[in-house]
Amino acid sequence: MRLGLICVGRLKAGPERQVYARYAERIAALRRIGLEGLELKEIDESKAKSPAERMAREAEEMLASLPADCGLVVFDERGKAADSAAFAGFIGRERDAGRKALWFAVGGSEGLDASVRARATAAFSFGAMTLPHQLVRILAAEQVYRAMTILSGHPYHRA
Repeated sequence: MRLGLICVGRLKAGPERQVYARYAERIAALRRIGLEGLELKEIDESKAKSPAERMAREAEEMLASLPADCGLVVFDERGKAADSAAFAGFIGRERDAGRKALWFAVGGSEGLDASVRARATAAFSFGAMTLPHQLVRILAAEQVYRAMTILSGHPYHRA
C-alpha cells in the first residue's frame, strides 16, 4: 500500500525540513511489510480574507490532488486520540483489506475544512492542544514510521 502525506503550507529549509526528511528516509527504507514510501504533496496556503474561505479553497485543492481510490486519514483536534499501537493497527487493517493507497492530511493554520473531514476514512488527534501545522507534519511522519516499525517487529517502538 502506497502512503502519502498531503499538507497545507510548505516547509522552508531548516530544522523542521531536516527532521521530516529523516523520517521520510526511514520510511522509504522499510519496504518489506507491504507499505511503501511517504509521498509528500504540499498545497499552497490560501490568501483568501476569511478563515472559512481559506479553509474551503485549501480543501478544494487538497481533495483534487488526492488519488481517486485512496483512503484518507486526517489529523485533526476533533479526531480520535489513539496510542501508537492502535494507529499501527489501523494502518495494518487498511493494508490487509487490500487498500492500494492511504493518505494522511494536515491542514493549514486555520485547520481542515469540513469537506476534507467528511471525505476521511478516519480522523486522529495528537491531543487537545493546538499545534503548529509544520510540527504536525513531522509528528505524522514519525507516527507513520513508528507504525511501520510496530507492524514489522522492529525494536524502535518500546511499548
